[in-house]
Amino acid sequence: MKTFDLKIVWTALGYLLKAAVLMIFIFPFLWMISTSLQTFRETMTFPPTWVPASPQWGNFAEAMNAGPFLTYFRNSVVVTGSIIVLQFLIMIPAAYAFAKYKFPGKTLLFGMILLAFMIPGQVTFIPVYLMMADWGLVKTLLPQIIPFVSNAFGIFLLRQYFMQIPEEIIEAARLDNASEFKIIRKIMIPMSKPALATIALFSFVSHWNDYFWPLVMTDSAAVRPLTLGIAMLRETEGISNWHIIMAGNVILVVPILLVYLFCSKHIVKAFVYSGIK
Repeated sequence: MKTFDLKIVWTALGYLLKAAVLMIFIFPFLWMISTSLQTFRETMTFPPTWVPASPQWGNFAEAMNAGPFLTYFRNSVVVTGSIIVLQFLIMIPAAYAFAKYKFPGKTLLFGMILLAFMIPGQVTFIPVYLMMADWGLVKTLLPQIIPFVSNAFGIFLLRQYFMQIPEEIIEAARLDNASEFKIIRKIMIPMSKPALATIALFSFVSHWNDYFWPLVMTDSAAVRPLTLGIAMLRETEGISNWHIIMAGNVILVVPILLVYLFCSKHIVKAFVYSGIK
């Protein structure tokens, strides 16, 4: 076989492999949307129905009326938004110090941050729960926020990004009597928007979808997030009513898609400029 023909074959195989991988990831999402628009009878048929005969938009209203969905939604927004804001307040000055300052113990401290990044939350949930219980915070939203206000991955990524910013720009600002706070606000943050958008997206997806930690830290509907509310649909609607359960899951996913569409253009740029390729 000629070299030209082999190149065409390998290119075609590459496209087929990419299409197969794409289908593996997108299939559950399409299945969820299709099921959310079906009737109960269609969800029980075999072979499965892909396109509903008549889309059941009322499934979404029924899912929302199955419990205090507005309370669940508000709790998710408050918890996720508070975590992202507090993470930025801690992460930006920490990353700036690690990237642009020399001080004793810098390498050791940064190594400890990377070590914290590798420890899963499930390892520490018992002592954290006992501590929150001693403080009387279990019946509030705070146990879902406080343990996540520091973001080790965010500090690492932002430090890599800050290190790419030339020292000459910072020195010029200092010669103009700019304070360190003003340098961060006027130079570092505007030049690091791709990294900040990427960290915000990762943090939003992680905490908006979090199920384990709220399950451990909450004991009433008043402080539960949307993920637990969706899970409780199985108890209120019955395990067979998958069209209602999937409608609830679509409601849960829509905010993530909106945030992703807003931040997606910054993600590749952030990793390229931070040196993580």
